[in-house]
Amino acid sequence: MSMRPIGEDDLQGLVDERLDAARRREVEAYLGEHPEAGARVARMLALREEMRDAFAPIAAEPVPARLNLSRIVEARRRPQRPAWQAMAAGLLLLIGGAGGWSLREAVSPVPTGIDALAQAASMNYAVYAPDHTRPVELAAADRDELAGWFSARLKRPVGVPDLSGSGYRLMGGRLVATQQGPAGLLMYDDGHGARFVMLMRPMSVPGDAPMRPHATDTSNGYAWAQDGLGYSLVGAADPAVLHPLANEIRRTTAKAI
Repeated sequence: MSMRPIGEDDLQGLVDERLDAARRREVEAYLGEHPEAGARVARMLALREEMRDAFAPIAAEPVPARLNLSRIVEARRRPQRPAWQAMAAGLLLLIGGAGGWSLREAVSPVPTGIDALAQAASMNYAVYAPDHTRPVELAAADRDELAGWFSARLKRPVGVPDLSGSGYRLMGGRLVATQQGPAGLLMYDDGHGARFVMLMRPMSVPGDAPMRPHATDTSNGYAWAQDGLGYSLVGAADPAVLHPLANEIRRTTAKAI
């Protein structure tokens, strides 16, 4: 039986965490093949987390006394404002909210280069690292297939670093979407539940870029570019743990080139 077409309801369902496991896998596979849709979903996920963070302090506050059920019943018994006044107030609120978000988009810089790479890696870490059902699409046993898949979609030879010597095993990987196109995502763990991911994709500007740190509220990372291919290592571990691993990956990939 053929898969049902992926629509906007499915994309929104993924963001809202409303899809069952089977449909979620189908949507994730679709996003891997459609970078523009994947980039939109990544922005929606980032916006969701920003809104959660913004409203978390409010959600933790006690319910105001004015929302007491008896007060609400009493208020409804009072004469109501004319309908046109209520509509006008709602319209002003809508315009004000839309203006605020438009202004926010206007003043928020759109990341480019290494910054965009770091942001994409952090977003995908937040989506896939906590997933205990299907964090990767191809397992570590399919290392060669994984490297071939990435190489074909990124249009250049890509290797899969071996970090077992540092105590980290490859879990596997998947193709993900970014605003700049498809990217390969590898996931590793230490055997005790600690995970980190490495995202790689071609950069718009060829050449190298020095390694530099980046961080969010929940993760740390290092990003760099090497021979026109960008890398970003992201995890919840301390930078003192991640930095040597990033250096090891950079040395390993340099030898592969």
